[in-house]
Amino acid sequence: MEVEAPRPKWRLTAVLIAALLAVSFVAYYEATSTHGQVQQQVSSLQAEVTSLQAANQALQSRLAAAPAQSNQSYSGAEGLYANLSASVVTIQGYALVTQSSFFGQVSSLESVQGSGFVVEYQGAPYVVTNNHVVSGVTNITATFSDGNSYTAQVQGTDPYRDLAVLQVNAPASEFHPMDVLGTPQAVSVGEQVYAIGSPLGLSGSMTEGIVSQIGRTITESTTQATIPDVIQFSAAINPGNSGGPLLNSAGEVIGITTAAVTNSQGLGFAIPASTIARELPSLVTTGNYTLHPYLGISASADMTYQLAQATGSNVTYGVLVESVVAGGPAAQAGLRGGTRTVTVEGQTYQIGGDVIVAVNGTKVISTDALSAWLEVHALPGQTVQLGIIRAGSPSTISVKVGTLP
Repeated sequence: MEVEAPRPKWRLTAVLIAALLAVSFVAYYEATSTHGQVQQQVSSLQAEVTSLQAANQALQSRLAAAPAQSNQSYSGAEGLYANLSASVVTIQGYALVTQSSFFGQVSSLESVQGSGFVVEYQGAPYVVTNNHVVSGVTNITATFSDGNSYTAQVQGTDPYRDLAVLQVNAPASEFHPMDVLGTPQAVSVGEQVYAIGSPLGLSGSMTEGIVSQIGRTITESTTQATIPDVIQFSAAINPGNSGGPLLNSAGEVIGITTAAVTNSQGLGFAIPASTIARELPSLVTTGNYTLHPYLGISASADMTYQLAQATGSNVTYGVLVESVVAGGPAAQAGLRGGTRTVTVEGQTYQIGGDVIVAVNGTKVISTDALSAWLEVHALPGQTVQLGIIRAGSPSTISVKVGTLP
């Protein structure tokens, strides 16, 4: 029987050393390779950081050089006034007033005053105010917050929305345009608002309040124009405030205040900024605005529970059509007015006509709501779908919107 001779210890040790060297070499190679990859990644990240830092510096430089944006915040009413009061002007002029006297009709020139604010259109400054502030007024001047006064000319007017645009003969350094918030429905009930103007000749006056309601319809007292989609607010205004800006807490113009509203004691009203934004290009370039929507409903009433009971209707909201204008859009579309007269709580109504309860799928609860929807969403020539109740049954009627005569 043969027995295998033992292997020399030095050969086993050599094998172990060789194995260890091989493992070490592989580990070193992998470590070196991984280290190289990490170094490449680090270098790449450092390059990206350097690029981002350069882009950030460029952006900061651009922001520093750019004018202040409309989303800037102010430290309360004090900061807002300090930054924006220079944009508000006092408008003065003279109007010929005729009065009856013992000697017959006597005419005289009387001083008139209102407010306005600076806006910009295509790089040129203009002053926006109410139409009733400058209607029939001569020798118009605009006085800036620094006390400097300059002559002004009417550039364009819209008596139906009580708007006017003036061109003021002042150096560029006097103009500080305001940001006009031109988005419809960008105003919320309860929102804090500020009015700046010249009530009773007290220039640079500021009051604050909240938005009480939106979508109101008012009657301008001098022209008797019916103005829809108006903002109602609680900030105190008086004669002389007319034409001044109504501002939100971001310093954006959300409306133009008007103090010439029938029976408006204790209430403030403002034509929304979206109306200004919509009409400004036309007022500047053509001198007027002629795209007001018109349905041709000559008389209507808001449906109520009492009126519904009197008419035998189960609908307590909407617009009761009492009469339509002959040949108008509503009449041409077949919308029907009332056929008989009733008295409800001392008020006389023409009933038996259609009740408008929706327009293009939007629920209509009142005449104000219908007028506001048309003002914001409709243009002459557009066809709208009116949801109506006729003889107790729901129906839909297509009406091609006309132009306000």
